Amino acid sequence: MPADWGRCVLTIGVFDGVHRGHAQLISRAVKSAAARGVPAVLMTFDPHPMEVVRPGSHPAQLTTLTRRAELAEELGIDVFCVMPFTQTFMKLTPARYVHDLLVERLHVAEVVVGDNFTFGKKAAGTIETMRELGGRWGFEVDGVKLLGEHAVTFSSTYIRACVDAGDMAAAAEALGRPHRVEGVVVHGDGRGRQLGFPTANVAPPMHAAIPADGVYAGWFTVLGPGPTIGTVTPGERAMAAISVGTNPTFSGRARTVEAYVLDGEADLYGQHVAVDFVDHVRGQRKFNSVDELIEHMQRDVEKARKILAAVDDR
Repeated sequence: MPADWGRCVLTIGVFDGVHRGHAQLISRAVKSAAARGVPAVLMTFDPHPMEVVRPGSHPAQLTTLTRRAELAEELGIDVFCVMPFTQTFMKLTPARYVHDLLVERLHVAEVVVGDNFTFGKKAAGTIETMRELGGRWGFEVDGVKLLGEHAVTFSSTYIRACVDAGDMAAAAEALGRPHRVEGVVVHGDGRGRQLGFPTANVAPPMHAAIPADGVYAGWFTVLGPGPTIGTVTPGERAMAAISVGTNPTFSGRARTVEAYVLDGEADLYGQHVAVDFVDHVRGQRKFNSVDELIEHMQRDVEKARKILAAVDDR
């Protein structure tokens, strides 16, 4: 039986996006846990701390909690722990935070965090505070320098800025995979079908990080197991051209995410789906006629196909 039986190695953070910087933290925690013979635990928060600290300031969400759990499991995490972030929790002093949560409830042997980590009331606790408290209560602290490339530190804030600007290639570089938007397929106005490009109108969850208005190349996946729907098999990704915006040619007002599956056809209403944005094709624009719009949509589809075929060949 391991000497640390009943303890764990813990990594803490919001982990929105589970990007390459997060993956580095998680990898350190998983390796340390394996060496100690204890579980690797990831603790995240819900709702986002900013929404509690300053209501109405919830940042755009890069990943759902379910998606975060899936990605953490793929990276080797044994236990995915969601801590409700409440007014009471927010007011814990750093010492109470560590003693009541990390020591008494999680029995940590080691904590792995980014070197800019803060915690406790008014974010008064720093990594040095954590080390001091670890010395008092018998656990180690590993502070990891934040990962980056080309003088850019990978962070959720940086990735949100890339998504907001429609720079999906930069977002994917920092994430380590394309940015994903999930949602349920809902009824739209049916105009895509009338134009010869039937689309799945994806209704994302509140606060989802939606790319800038425009057309994108990406992957479309019906999530979860299930029977084939038309020509679309759940769990298998399909090439898609994705439109984000208000359909200005038709004076639209509602902002939508619509995916045209390039080589498939199915009645997808009510299905929980994922759209992975690979690269930008063009910005949103208003066309002078329906025929001009259709001509550009045909070009968009061919550009998307070329982009995705090149990705598949790598």
